[in-house]
Amino acid sequence: MKTATTLHELAKRLNLSTATVSRALKNHPNIAPDTKARVLKLAEELDYEPNAYAVSLRTSSSKEFGIIVPTLTGFFNDSLISAIQDGCSQAEYSVLIFVSDNNPETELSSLKICKQRQVDGVFISITSQTQNLEPFNKLNRLGTPVIFVDRVPTNDTEHKICFEDEVAAGLSAEYLIKKGKKKLLALFGHHQLSISQKRLAAFQEVFEKAGLKKDLTIRHAQGYEASAEQVLKDLKGGHGYDAIFCMTDEILIGAMKSLQVLGLKAPSDIGVLCMSNGFFPKLYHPEITYIETSGKKLGETALNYMFSLLKNEQKQANSRISMEIIEGGSL
Repeated sequence: MKTATTLHELAKRLNLSTATVSRALKNHPNIAPDTKARVLKLAEELDYEPNAYAVSLRTSSSKEFGIIVPTLTGFFNDSLISAIQDGCSQAEYSVLIFVSDNNPETELSSLKICKQRQVDGVFISITSQTQNLEPFNKLNRLGTPVIFVDRVPTNDTEHKICFEDEVAAGLSAEYLIKKGKKKLLALFGHHQLSISQKRLAAFQEVFEKAGLKKDLTIRHAQGYEASAEQVLKDLKGGHGYDAIFCMTDEILIGAMKSLQVLGLKAPSDIGVLCMSNGFFPKLYHPEITYIETSGKKLGETALNYMFSLLKNEQKQANSRISMEIIEGGSL
């Protein structure tokens, strides 16, 4: 078994005092930049972790949180981050924002920076390829809460804040059937994302129980360009769809672009229903009917949960946020 690297060992290897190394790891302003760089480089090479007991004895707070998201595009992530920032500002906290570009390696690099900065907590929406959760769980065990938001792991990892995806997807499917939309083109996000898997399973179940699964066409698209291309391809195929279901705002934008290219209008030519933060559906005329997935609500819930964890008011409970249908004129 590998022996954990200690603060004393780092100091010895660098020929520095333990106090200097400790301050460098905490980004103390009185430590020279080159010294900080040397300390951080060796700490990363040796996979140095602060002693859990020592961490628990810290009397000071960094008053800083880390936020890691796959992308900054889309109104959802923007409103999610804004909600956390607004709440942090009121509590006199600051935030570090990292974009992983849906790359697990970039995601881990961002987490390492958060660890080096000794942030008080981390909010993360994982990439579609994230499989190794040990670095996040390890940070949790060391006393720094890591809260998974929106894009969360499929396993029983603690501290997850997400929407009631299965309920919302089932509600969407039932609403479409109620509106007489049976021949459906349904577009979901990346197939590896837990959010896509859960929503798809619940959506399909409703159509299967109604005996309409054979009339359901399922596609996966990540981003508006892929969505536009897929919808254009399917609608040109002349399958006679009654409606299009879009799992995200980005998918909706791509789908609506394709309808415009083909000269089709909702609801006269084809119905449209989406899951949305609520901003983009209102830009169209008539407005798009949508299942509300509020980034603002998710961000506020996640931040309140974080503060509860820091106060030791919660331990391992997770939170699932309910959604509702906002009717427009697209069905």
